[in-house]
Amino acid sequence: MTTNEYIRGVKRLGWPRFDGHLWQRDYYERVIRSEEELLKVRQYVIDNPAKWEDDPNHPSKLVATKPR
Repeated sequence: MTTNEYIRGVKRLGWPRFDGHLWQRDYYERVIRSEEELLKVRQYVIDNPAKWEDDPNHPSKLVATKPR
């Protein structure tokens, strides 16, 4: 569903086209098995948004391509 919405956004709303992979390769779910692990994951979720602007996949760092 998300991929289809992205494609509609590119076609109808002029979103930048991205010709690479949209989804992370080899992504998998992780089962949290302890309180300690849960606390680490929670801290990651809290801290991670602050790093988004430095991420190479941040939209401001992507180069838009012309539609085919």
